[in-house]
Amino acid sequence: MLIHPWDAALDDAEWQEWLASHERWGVLAVNNIDPAHAPFALPLHFAVAGNVLLVHLARPNPVWPHLEAAPEVRLSVHGDYAYIPTYWRAKAGGPDEDGVPTSYYTAIQFVCRPTIVDDAEGKVEILTAQLAAFQPEGRHATVAADEPPYGGMLAGIRGVRLQVLRVEAKFKYDDANPIEHRERVIGHLEERSRGLDAGAAFQQRRRLAAIGDWRSRRGR
Repeated sequence: MLIHPWDAALDDAEWQEWLASHERWGVLAVNNIDPAHAPFALPLHFAVAGNVLLVHLARPNPVWPHLEAAPEVRLSVHGDYAYIPTYWRAKAGGPDEDGVPTSYYTAIQFVCRPTIVDDAEGKVEILTAQLAAFQPEGRHATVAADEPPYGGMLAGIRGVRLQVLRVEAKFKYDDANPIEHRERVIGHLEERSRGLDAGAAFQQRRRLAAIGDWRSRRGR
């Protein structure tokens, strides 16, 4: 993923806070052991346990031999995205049609070392962590290897522990452009207010407050 200096996370806390406030839903990319075929892309929920991401997949999933052979995989998460039309990005004083469109978004990619979990207790730990993350209100049965409803289902899944090796985080919100340009686009996003425009406007406003004028920041 291309990350320009002005798109980079300000620090680890920035992407961690973004992730904590968004659904832990992403796409796990796994290389195909046959390089002539496309890689696997698996949409899934994941739980975060320190420096490890926890997932599970159905046992019949065709990815398993490829995952077993993979020293590294990549889990990609994105959100707060919006299309920015040409006429929002025209240079001051120039015709609207001369503007160049772009996309705003936040993207976080985790490069991980996968470990497959096949024992019952290990799978219980993963499911318990996922339920705690996604259903903190409870109202579910205890996950136990020898009790229904989950005990009889464990054989149908395999767990995966993804040890995070490095994180690539990108916040693409025109931070290299002048302050007045970014403020103008924020106004347009809030006025249009469709899809994830509100989230994109919030991220752009937050980054603007943190960064200010990128051109002057470069000289620090």
